[in-house]
Amino acid sequence: MTRTKRIVFLLLFFVSIFTNVYSQNRKEFIRKYKYMAISEMQRTGIPASISLAQAILESSCGNSTLARKANNYFGIKCHDWRGRKIYQDDDASDECFRKYKDVEDSWKDHSEFLCTHDRYRGLFSLNQQDYKGWARGLKAAGYATANDYSIRLIGIIEDEKLYRLDSQKELSKRDLKNASNPFYDREEIINGVPCVEIKEGDSLKAISLAYNIKVNKLLFYNEKNNAKLNVGDVIFLKKKRRRAARGYDFHRFKPGDSLYSISQDYGVKLKMIIKYNNIGPNTAMTLGEKIYLRHKAK
Repeated sequence: MTRTKRIVFLLLFFVSIFTNVYSQNRKEFIRKYKYMAISEMQRTGIPASISLAQAILESSCGNSTLARKANNYFGIKCHDWRGRKIYQDDDASDECFRKYKDVEDSWKDHSEFLCTHDRYRGLFSLNQQDYKGWARGLKAAGYATANDYSIRLIGIIEDEKLYRLDSQKELSKRDLKNASNPFYDREEIINGVPCVEIKEGDSLKAISLAYNIKVNKLLFYNEKNNAKLNVGDVIFLKKKRRRAARGYDFHRFKPGDSLYSISQDYGVKLKMIIKYNNIGPNTAMTLGEKIYLRHKAK
């Protein structure tokens, strides 16, 4: 293989990796916020596909500086805003953007922004399922300065089939619960088991109420004997597995580890880890030691 071919191969390889990661991030973003988009559509008439596509594009799937530091998922500048503010370079240097308490406030303000500004009034005469008309109308009304703004929105909607959400007449009871669940956007899947990452102020009781799972059940699922939570922990909403996912045969013990933390990190029952490694729950481990997660130690 010539040097040029190697360079081309490597470029294509890294582009492929980036594309796959971005696609996964996009799908995760949609999973987290589709109910919020549908809820706002039913409240204001703004197509769910449009608000989701805008949020994906404007916030880079929640990874932009504005999204991370200001919960601003739609790139809305201050204008007549009286709330908190953040300054960032955009079309000009040090421009003023709106800052929100949480993502839901950003989503609701985006709806109000479109509903209350005259230049967007014509959009609401369009069919709710006319996502192309809405995308072109947003560009024509000056929502963004990029010449290809409407094309990019339409591309996201069609790539992810977001137009399917625009025909949803009402949210089911389960959807409504998800839409109002304060933990929904923090849900993860570890080893095929749903769990929630803990943040400051969370409690097992709040998780219990949000998911209608008794506290004793949550304690059982997580092999805990008390309700104390630490920031960064995960709380499983179902039973952990008997073995780790394929490819995770063992874990090398590192500073700060415990058998229990390893159990939570991999979604494997603590009693199975103890069994696989022929040890007791309080056995002292050495740094670098292999902790088997799928089968017994040799």
